[in-house]
Amino acid sequence: MAERRPPASTPGPDPDNAGVGKSPITHPNFRLSSACRPYMEKSSMLNVVNLSKSFGDLPIFADLELTVPQNGFAVLIGPSGCGKSTLFDVLTGAVAGDSGTITWRDKPVSNLRELSAYMQQKDMLLPWLSLMDNALLPARISGSDMTTAAAKAAALFGRLGLDGFENNLPGTISGGMKQRCALVRTLMFERALVLLDEPLSALDAITRRSLQSLLLMLQVEFAKSILMITHDIDEALRLADEIFVLGQRPMKVLDRFSLSGPKLRRLDDPELIDIKKYVLNLMKTEMTRMAH
Repeated sequence: MAERRPPASTPGPDPDNAGVGKSPITHPNFRLSSACRPYMEKSSMLNVVNLSKSFGDLPIFADLELTVPQNGFAVLIGPSGCGKSTLFDVLTGAVAGDSGTITWRDKPVSNLRELSAYMQQKDMLLPWLSLMDNALLPARISGSDMTTAAAKAAALFGRLGLDGFENNLPGTISGGMKQRCALVRTLMFERALVLLDEPLSALDAITRRSLQSLLLMLQVEFAKSILMITHDIDEALRLADEIFVLGQRPMKVLDRFSLSGPKLRRLDDPELIDIKKYVLNLMKTEMTRMAH
């Protein structure tokens, strides 16, 4: 799939000076500086090439391509119903793809079921188990040493503000605390890749911002690569190293680009405001096209 590149008359970014000063690259909707650069190939942990899926005569996505860099944070943003969750179903092997290849650390794989941890929008905690027992499910399923697993889970409970609630049932705590427990459970899988399907979308703004910070902290601490679905361009701009803007069914990548700089990013940055306008306009144009 073609990458967005600067015009031939415009000098490209100097990879040795990424994030330094202003880039000479221009874009019809915003000037690219150290905050946003055209998509650049990096050392990738996950590569998806020409992936296609249809349900009967309904194409969901066709010849889809995306990458997740080593220890990177890639975000898929697109309209509701375009096929993002189906993509995760195909990646995890819950649904078979029709064609295409999935490459993990330069080796082809049929799916990522044994290679990734998947956190969904709903916390999916078992209501009859305590928070700690929910968090320890991955260790029990895999047959891991439970003493070691319990110590790790207890440490994560402390880091995420859940200490003292280990014996609570999910029905006795807030939505934000449930999502923190679900995050602990996800990390207990000890997989290098984490798939996140809008895990924070149902939370209030303050809780969501807090969990965004925790997510970034834990990503770095545990050296995770993340592929996240969101409808929220603000969330993408705060968190992502790579953003893939997706169109309507059959889902395709409308644009892809890289962001640099410290995170969580400030959304009042003038350039990020321009990027947001560009992405929203891109998606609006796509929806208008599909309506006709």
